[in-house]
Amino acid sequence: MSAPRMPIESGVPDPFPYMHPTLRENFGQWSYHDRPRPGVLRHVAKSGDQVWTVRAGTQRQMDLATIRKLCDIGDEYADGFVRFTMRSNIEFMVADEAKVAPLVEKLTSEGFPVGGTGPSVTMISHTQGWLHCDIPGTDASGVVKALMDELHEEFIKEEMPNRVHITTSCCQINCGGQGDIAINIQHTKPPKINHDLVANVCERPSVVARCPVAAIRPAMVNGKPSLEVDEKKCVCCGACFPPCPPMQINDPEFSKLAIWVGGKHSNARSKPMFHKLVAAGIPNNPPRWPEAAAIVKNILAVYKEDAKDWERIGDWVERIGWAQFFDKTGLPFTKFHIDNWRGGRVNLNASAHIRF
Repeated sequence: MSAPRMPIESGVPDPFPYMHPTLRENFGQWSYHDRPRPGVLRHVAKSGDQVWTVRAGTQRQMDLATIRKLCDIGDEYADGFVRFTMRSNIEFMVADEAKVAPLVEKLTSEGFPVGGTGPSVTMISHTQGWLHCDIPGTDASGVVKALMDELHEEFIKEEMPNRVHITTSCCQINCGGQGDIAINIQHTKPPKINHDLVANVCERPSVVARCPVAAIRPAMVNGKPSLEVDEKKCVCCGACFPPCPPMQINDPEFSKLAIWVGGKHSNARSKPMFHKLVAAGIPNNPPRWPEAAAIVKNILAVYKEDAKDWERIGDWVERIGWAQFFDKTGLPFTKFHIDNWRGGRVNLNASAHIRF
């Protein structure tokens, strides 16, 4: 095996030195793949070679001891090759089918559920929350842990109409992306400005430029250079907080969770879709977030019962209509579901609610 190249500031590391030998030898020459059981993929090459991939869920933010445990399992029960998916599942590749069952049993006994393939609730993708992000309003990692504890059965089984991608985001800017179900923080009040600190901490032109709706402008307050917010324009997104911490927007009372449904990146069977708001003002209630979890589980239960095979959540809602979605799930339709900011006409023309 050749030595890996040194990391650079652009591009990604060469994957071939870390790739399972059978995958490397048959790269681009695969005949088909199937799923012998939830959490296990079998890839068959045109040469006749086969590789089994065992996928297990992790707690997303992992300590060194957990990573070493997973690597030890890979050395002892697999072929010593692992990779992580974008949703922080760990995958073990083996070329011998006899290794699959012992590997699954070991992972399960160590608390790493095997699943997340096919029509199941996959691991939740999320932002970094309090651990890394400079703008968090909540802990996205904690929501993931709490919610996946309750959705464990839907992860290890394949009983949904189609795959369900759930995302969470610790801020309203939502780098969690589009999802069949998304749980995002939602600030409901403009930032509170500590004018005594702005001049010493913030580069004011950068803060003004950061605002997506031009609601921030320079100002003199008590004889000191500061900033002011036009609250009629402010959409409470929190983008001003990272370059200027004195513009505090996080609030235990007014920062709430919101749930969106129907988004997807894929163009399979239907075009990509933006997710749309279905519940707002949900308490940001750590460490278990019971109110948000109850709404998500309710939506999943109705979708599982009512959708046709292969329908993603967005496809299901487009078929039955939004009025039926709110009726079947029992969620109230409120004024917060109407997008009425200055640029909202574009969104309304693209939404399922209004056409003009």
